[in-house]
Amino acid sequence: MQQPKRYSIVGVGGRSGMWRDAAAFEFSSTSTLVGICDSNAGRVRRAQEELSENENLDVPGYAAEDFDKMVEETKPNVIIVTTPDHLHDYYICRSLELDCDVVTEKPMTTDEDKCQRILDAKQRTGRNITVSFNYRFAPPRTQVKDLLMSGVIGDVHSVDFHWNLDVHHGADYFRRWHRRKENSGGLLVHKATHHFDLVNWWLSSVPTKVYATGHRHFYTPATAERYGLKSRTDRCHTCPEAPNCPFVMDLEGNEKLKKLYLDNEGYDGYFRDGCVFSPDIDIEDSMYVTADYRNGVKLSYSLNAFLPWEGYMVAFNGSKGRLEHQCQESVYINADGSVPGALEEKGTWLHIYPHWQPAYGVDLWRGQGGHGGADPIMLRYIFDPDNQPADKYMRTADERAGAWSVLTGVAANHAIENGRPFEIDELVDGLSMPEYPPMPGAEEPLPTRK
Repeated sequence: MQQPKRYSIVGVGGRSGMWRDAAAFEFSSTSTLVGICDSNAGRVRRAQEELSENENLDVPGYAAEDFDKMVEETKPNVIIVTTPDHLHDYYICRSLELDCDVVTEKPMTTDEDKCQRILDAKQRTGRNITVSFNYRFAPPRTQVKDLLMSGVIGDVHSVDFHWNLDVHHGADYFRRWHRRKENSGGLLVHKATHHFDLVNWWLSSVPTKVYATGHRHFYTPATAERYGLKSRTDRCHTCPEAPNCPFVMDLEGNEKLKKLYLDNEGYDGYFRDGCVFSPDIDIEDSMYVTADYRNGVKLSYSLNAFLPWEGYMVAFNGSKGRLEHQCQESVYINADGSVPGALEEKGTWLHIYPHWQPAYGVDLWRGQGGHGGADPIMLRYIFDPDNQPADKYMRTADERAGAWSVLTGVAANHAIENGRPFEIDELVDGLSMPEYPPMPGAEEPLPTRK
């Protein structure tokens, strides 16, 4: 019988819980959690206590500066990277150099230099990198891929993709470390990496040239003034305007957020509840991208972070018709204890509009769990791949897919800053195509009007 893989986690903030529990509990027959590491000693201690309370596990904890020591002492096969985005490249590369494989949260990294560093380390060490693009595994998103692969709308010529972040989840990016581009790359990297990867995977292609524009017009001091919030402080916890602010975050009132963040501020001074109207924010809240693809497809994309509902609308325009899919997601805030990205039944649908024939709806594939049922499926393919069915959709992603999605956002950031389109080839060297399933051939006959 094969021995369980040994996993260590670096970064034990809000997103790490899913990975910690998967390695320690859900997949205990195939995995063992042997170490955790973070720059905040309080959060390390909290994670250790939860592991002990759940299954009486005694998992050693390490400070960030002792990462190499953790690897030496605990001897993991795989490092799971769930740190803030701008630190991903260091821990990915160092893990590879220490002879470990890597599973990393998205985005793989935040700019082209860090991306090049990761690609070079992968080439130099030969170790494996998995990027956790969980949205690929959500049943409705997989169903879209299945329909496109079937050729139901023929060859895709253009895509219209528009993502809404609501005033709960969307605002949360303007409270946290994500509010600074140096930390997250902005929403065109941190959040849109999901979306660009979906398009790349849906089309089995990659972008060549990116055009973009964007601004921040909502999460600004001027908007706060329009709400009448004139006596603001830099965070909700101490703000006299908290009773009047529709964006207030009550860390005291949520046990999970309190234990994870408020109780541990003394270790590093990090505030989880920064004012969403701070003048220090430098990321956009409205972004618009046009991209040219290697296979000739054109993409029109938008991301807005202050809307009344959460989810997306996507349409594929093909040689035999049009596929439209809308997905509405439930309200949540990261690490507040709710299920992230759960689907709202009434707001989620899929329609096909064939040429010369009546339109029809398609019964949606559905699942249970985070991100539209994606998280449980993705975790099974990562932690127990030998017991999963062969995946014709090729949903598990490596560093190539991670790089292409990140670089689409990076190119968009450069386009906004410089007022000109950017080509992906301008940004890194040695980036090859990811492995994608084949799509319908262009020689298939087109339908005629009856």
